[in-house]
Amino acid sequence: MIKHHYKNLIIGFGKGGKTLAAYFASQQEEVAIIEKSPRMYGGTCINIGCIPSKSLITNADAGMPYKTSHEIKENLVTDLRKKNYKKLADTHYATIIDGEASFISPTKVKVHMAQQEIILTADRIFINTGASPSIPDIKGINGKNIYNSTTLMDIRERPAHLTIVGGGFIGLEFADMFLKFGSKVTLLESAAVFLPHEDSDVADAIHGHLIKNGLQLITEATVVQFDTQTNQTIVTYKKDQLEENFPTDAVLIATGRTPETKGLNLEAAGIATDDQGYIKVNDRLQTTAENIWALGDVNGSPQFTYISLDDFRIIKNQLSGGPYNSTDKRRLYPTAVFLSLPYAHIGLNEKTATEKGLHFKTFRIKAAVIPKAAILQQKDGILKAIVDIQTGKILGCTLFCAEAHELINIVQLAMNNALSYKILRDNIYTHPSMAESFNDLFSE
Repeated sequence: MIKHHYKNLIIGFGKGGKTLAAYFASQQEEVAIIEKSPRMYGGTCINIGCIPSKSLITNADAGMPYKTSHEIKENLVTDLRKKNYKKLADTHYATIIDGEASFISPTKVKVHMAQQEIILTADRIFINTGASPSIPDIKGINGKNIYNSTTLMDIRERPAHLTIVGGGFIGLEFADMFLKFGSKVTLLESAAVFLPHEDSDVADAIHGHLIKNGLQLITEATVVQFDTQTNQTIVTYKKDQLEENFPTDAVLIATGRTPETKGLNLEAAGIATDDQGYIKVNDRLQTTAENIWALGDVNGSPQFTYISLDDFRIIKNQLSGGPYNSTDKRRLYPTAVFLSLPYAHIGLNEKTATEKGLHFKTFRIKAAVIPKAAILQQKDGILKAIVDIQTGKILGCTLFCAEAHELINIVQLAMNNALSYKILRDNIYTHPSMAESFNDLFSE
């Protein structure tokens, strides 16, 4: 039964919001959670992000046909979505409201539902609406064969030729995935340099691996228009002042993400946003409106589900009097990209450390020297770390190798506990394992 007033009101059924709702219910505090799409129970990661994409990637690695992989992905996502809904719906103190929310005031929200509109008030409001793919202004971009990272995973037929606009890591994940499924993949990147923020040796290693796997990369390419023909789309792009075009079966627009705040009427609540539209928050994740917080992708933080979960921890500690109550207390965290060889990183890279004028030593080995990499038949790649010369503390680590997404967590523990690199160098690891690569990586 929907009430008119709640102590806690959460807008958005994402990772941070659903976990916060479960916490309130466990404390016997009434909470309502509003979600505008039944296909988004559980948030981005479960429904349109890391879970479905990693399912497809895993099955592509296993050589499974695309159609079968797509069915497995659909069943997985549907099951997880139901479990997330049921976990809250079966809780006595939680109410799920299907509808679209918009603010009337800092304490009052209108919810447009399928059959009616209702007005809710709340003592505390938490915004967890996430982000969605950003769509650039390109002529013909609304053509039938043009997709974003969400809609591309819905197609049931593998495109024979996929063209990707945008050379960031989202685009690269999809490029690598569809290459493994057997598609021809062309990637158009507007920058002159591939992965310009990475160290050149790491970027070269990733570039070489993708090219070897069949990627066609065109840099310094500005897309001019899409012309959707009967079954194909003609992509026109400009390079070196000349226009060129080619036909493709599908186009993925991978040009970043934008906050999901449309329709929220944030101004009515006095909630400020930045130049990109993300909700402004302080170190306690509080917005410019009293008793309103924003957590997850919508507040402009790094867009990872584990950061949204950490936002929940920060808010929970504020409300319960715990010590971990501010983003200022957040420690270093790793990132990972699931290419054929996963890429993982934490801290500084060599380029950034040099720009900061730090005094450091670089450690580097090729993955080919690691026995487990040979066993896995994944000898491509590079492992790299930088260490403060005076203290021996690890400043950053970049891994492009088999099981990098797991290895980086070991480095994170060392860095967040201010351990010398020698601890990882001298540790005894199981053999054969990728972890024992740290014995070699950190050798003098």
